Amino acid sequence: MDGTQEIAKTVYVSVTGLRPKNIFQYLRFWYFALPVMRQARQSPGNISAEARKINGVFHTVSVWEDDFAMRRFLYQGAHRKAISAFPSMATGKTFGFYSQTVPSWAEVPVIWHAKGREYDKQAAPLSVTETA
Repeated sequence: MDGTQEIAKTVYVSVTGLRPKNIFQYLRFWYFALPVMRQARQSPGNISAEARKINGVFHTVSVWEDDFAMRRFLYQGAHRKAISAFPSMATGKTFGFYSQTVPSWAEVPVIWHAKGREYDKQAAPLSVTETA
């Protein structure tokens, strides 16, 4: 995913950026992050899931057939466990939208800063459904 990628159909794109709260939380972050990425890639309705560290923020871009597939992933398995651990481990924002393109890695932090919604410390994160 080096440049904006055109897709033949409309898909749901989720952009997330997380930053461990301190050096001690990095190992804990990876303990949760690796199984979550594996789960995302194997989830029904997932088209792709990629991650990259940009300016100290761990970003993921996942592409789904629709927001229902993404939401099924959110509340199961490794991701459900990560949601519980999140408030004490990291800070971050997420943004989801329907699109016919997948943003390039250069666009990801721009979208994340401009449209990302802070994770609610009391509830599981939900992505916003709109167009970028």
